[in-house]
Amino acid sequence: MNDYDNDDDMISCSANFSWGSWIAAGVGAVVFVAAAPVVVPALGFTSAGIAAGSTGAWMMSLSAGAVAKGSTVAVLQSIGAAGMGSVATAATGTAGAIAAKAIYHAID
Repeated sequence: MNDYDNDDDMISCSANFSWGSWIAAGVGAVVFVAAAPVVVPALGFTSAGIAAGSTGAWMMSLSAGAVAKGSTVAVLQSIGAAGMGSVATAATGTAGAIAAKAIYHAID
């Protein structure tokens, strides 16, 4: 005999499982990774540098042109210049999955 006398005492592992939230996470990951090569240059982070008058130029102006290594501007410029490596792709996919899952739970 087990420690549980009836099914009401057992905790179901699937009680909080939702296929919808996991599907949303997968879709979010794919969308973020697919959109990044379009969005980053549209913000002004290009292979030729930060485009004048762009959002990227505005972001750079906030730091008076002194962009710290590893900062958002530095990372976006690196992606704009060289594309996304495996680490950036994984981070972008993870961010997309987290965002999509959070949105799914907010509206569910």
